[in-house]
Amino acid sequence: MTDIVIHNGSLVTFDTPMPGQTAIAIKDGLITAIGDDATILDLAGPDTRIVDAGGNSVMPGFIDSHVHLFMGGVELDRLDFQGSTDRAEIAAMIRDYSAARPDDTLLMATGANYYMFDGRPATRHDLDEIIPDRPFAVFGGDHHSIWANTKALEMAGILYGGETDADSEIVMGDDGMATGMLVEPGAWNHVARLSSSGGREQAGIAFGRNPATPPTEDEREADKASLEKGMLHCARFGITTLHNMDGNFYQLELLSELEVEGRLPCRIEVPFHLKNDDPIDRLEEAHEMRARFTGDKVWCGRVKMFMDGVSESRTGLQLRPYPEDPTTNGVELFAPDHFAEVCIRADRAGFQISTHAIGELAVRRVLDGYEAAQNANGRRDSRHRIEHVETVTREDLPRFDALGVVPSMQPMQSPRAGWFPPAPPGRSFHDDQRELCYAFRDVRAHAPRLIFNTDWPIVPIEPMRSIQAACAPLDAGPHWADGTQTLDEALASYIVDNAWVEFNEDSKGRLAPGMMADVVVMDHPLHEMPADRLSEARPLLTICDGAITWDAAIA
Repeated sequence: MTDIVIHNGSLVTFDTPMPGQTAIAIKDGLITAIGDDATILDLAGPDTRIVDAGGNSVMPGFIDSHVHLFMGGVELDRLDFQGSTDRAEIAAMIRDYSAARPDDTLLMATGANYYMFDGRPATRHDLDEIIPDRPFAVFGGDHHSIWANTKALEMAGILYGGETDADSEIVMGDDGMATGMLVEPGAWNHVARLSSSGGREQAGIAFGRNPATPPTEDEREADKASLEKGMLHCARFGITTLHNMDGNFYQLELLSELEVEGRLPCRIEVPFHLKNDDPIDRLEEAHEMRARFTGDKVWCGRVKMFMDGVSESRTGLQLRPYPEDPTTNGVELFAPDHFAEVCIRADRAGFQISTHAIGELAVRRVLDGYEAAQNANGRRDSRHRIEHVETVTREDLPRFDALGVVPSMQPMQSPRAGWFPPAPPGRSFHDDQRELCYAFRDVRAHAPRLIFNTDWPIVPIEPMRSIQAACAPLDAGPHWADGTQTLDEALASYIVDNAWVEFNEDSKGRLAPGMMADVVVMDHPLHEMPADRLSEARPLLTICDGAITWDAAIA
């Protein structure tokens, strides 16, 4: 009568605790019962899969509420520098990668550090010293910049400059030639489209529309395979739902095909992406997208925008000029009135809105836009989101609660996580800004909910690495905020609060009868682990919609 029974577990239910709860039963994609071992095992039949959790944690599946799935899937096959700054090590990695991929027209890598060569960004000359004879380019770890060698710039036709949009830059040298640094999609797309994937995984970010050239059937199948590979990678780490941050009809169509073919190991919500230079009437496409994709495994109900760039390239919009460059305080992608009008229209139509905002001024402008929508349309349960909130002012913190705005943050991107090195003093932040930079403790105290995620592939997808980063932050030096979280807070921000922010708190994010059978069985009892070793915990089993999507025993 029951498909799966999990027993002998340390249950983290996020529901009203009951004495003796150690087991759950699953049937037809739902949790049907929860209780003690004897009661639940009695529900098993001859065909029931019985799982002994070994006293380890059993929880609702992780929900990563900020990913770029298509990019992540494609980049699993690419060279990843993983933040290395050792020139000899980088050179060896590139040469080995080149030897292993002799047929690639353009060699594409990822994970470059902005300060990877002698404490400064790379130039085409640096890369030419390593690989002069083949086109080569590497994404920065934040995916807002690319560094390319001379061959790649020549192939893209931009060695002497080229067309970009107003918010992107082909950085030029005093000699009238490109330095190799390409900032934001309008610049780097010239190179990205030459990669083996044709840059199709970038379409949602660069354009928010379908690929300019309709993919061939072979390309469609390759893209579906990349999406599937990315989701299987997510399932390996206990993830059962993803919130994508770039979107178009093309991705939704591919994901829907995967679902029909039984190849969709995660649920995924995909937004409508509106760019700052799009006409506001493009929101009509959002209505169509929402109407067409309404399932509980593939759906659309959100509008995504960017207010600014990132601090490392000085495109994050700050209140003051950057300490390393007093000529700029960043890039404003939406003028205040323009953004407010979009928010009013999207909110009136019942869309959730999520907006990328890194700098203090960007966060303020997004709050202003959401407030304008509330003033125009009246207050509703909108759960509008701000993605990143890397820096914020004390004056703006109370506005999150006042407006019901949800901060969406990434513990692994904090300088205290140890993945990205802290920006050197005097570069990206003023000292007093650091006190509210990745300030998880302060933000949580002033928000209706705080949700955690990764922004994968910017950082690894593993939730437990992010949870350790939140619960056991490292010392990054003076001034940086200490946002230490408890384990229960971090888990809630990754599970129950992420279910809430997608308006699914009544169907997922808790272990209780009638809830979706999205479950992860860990290989440790998490509450018995030291905070600085939480990243060692791995899933033994991941279950999505009642189906096993990862089984460590047979991997």
